[in-house]
Amino acid sequence: MRMYRTTSRRRHEPSVDSLPENLHYQDNGCEVATSCLGCPLPRCKYDDPAWYQNYRQGQRDEQIFGSYDRGLTVFQVAAHFDVSPRTVHRSLRRRRDPIAATA
Repeated sequence: MRMYRTTSRRRHEPSVDSLPENLHYQDNGCEVATSCLGCPLPRCKYDDPAWYQNYRQGQRDEQIFGSYDRGLTVFQVAAHFDVSPRTVHRSLRRRRDPIAATA
């Protein structure tokens, strides 16, 4: 039986599957942080986009709750956050009854 050995690459050329320290990676970050190493998120937004969408929605809901609790009307809150009044009502419903809001 004849064994074939592939030697298509030279030693001084990096292979396609190089180690991370041999790659030229530029850490540009995203809108959350200027670099991936300094990101405050527990997960990367690119690894799990659905999680990140829920995370952002939860943050916005907290801000909506605060504005509503300070005495703003639903229409004022909607104008402030540039969302519809229905979105504000949905956020307030999630606060009152989180189980019913997911159904």
